[in-house]
Amino acid sequence: MLPTRRAVSRWIAGIGLVTILGLGLAACGDGGTSAARQACAHIHTSLALYQRSTTATDPSKARQLTNQAEVQLSDALGLAAQAASENGQWQALSTTLSEQGRVPESSLVTALNQQCTEVDSSNADEPPPPSNIPPPTTTTTTRP
Repeated sequence: MLPTRRAVSRWIAGIGLVTILGLGLAACGDGGTSAARQACAHIHTSLALYQRSTTATDPSKARQLTNQAEVQLSDALGLAAQAASENGQWQALSTTLSEQGRVPESSLVTALNQQCTEVDSSNADEPPPPSNIPPPTTTTTTRP
């Protein structure tokens, strides 16, 4: 007896779901580094567009480039927030991006370049740096 189309469709959908979940879980183990790197890819694009907008001679072309740069920063914000939620190490990147719309991009350029340099040079396979914060002390009380 041959399987019905419906049975085959369910089987394919099940295989697809398992594959997608597996890929999603595999991406979770890097402490947000891949999301931070994706955010920085948008940031690099945004900064290049912003730089081009500052040298454009046609005001409408400059506005268009500025708008494209802002879209790239908006796309980066969600990724940076995801990275920060997985690892507080990326909180500064997320916070800097959240300033978009409140301050001009020109005020964010230096901070974004520095933060993306850190992201680009990070290695997700390395353990986090050791902390010099001592563990909390525990006290025990005994009752008579």
